[in-house]
Amino acid sequence: MDRETFTETIRAFKHRTPFKPFTVATVSGNRYEVDYPDALAVREGLAIFVGPGRVPVFFDNEGVSEVIGDLSGRGPKRKGRTSG
Repeated sequence: MDRETFTETIRAFKHRTPFKPFTVATVSGNRYEVDYPDALAVREGLAIFVGPGRVPVFFDNEGVSEVIGDLSGRGPKRKGRTSG
């Protein structure tokens, strides 16, 4: 997923009203459910997520395969491809 698409997609999910949880899937197969908007910070293709247990997880635009959730009623997924 390119940097701009990654940043815009994460911000769109984070700032939608009302907030709804969404999932970030990585190319390595990990999935992180973002259940609170302030648990995630994003800037220039890099995100920091603090989930339950206060363990930070870092991921970037190249390591994310898709962001899963309902954004604007177009279906359950918004996919992006990794570059590399």
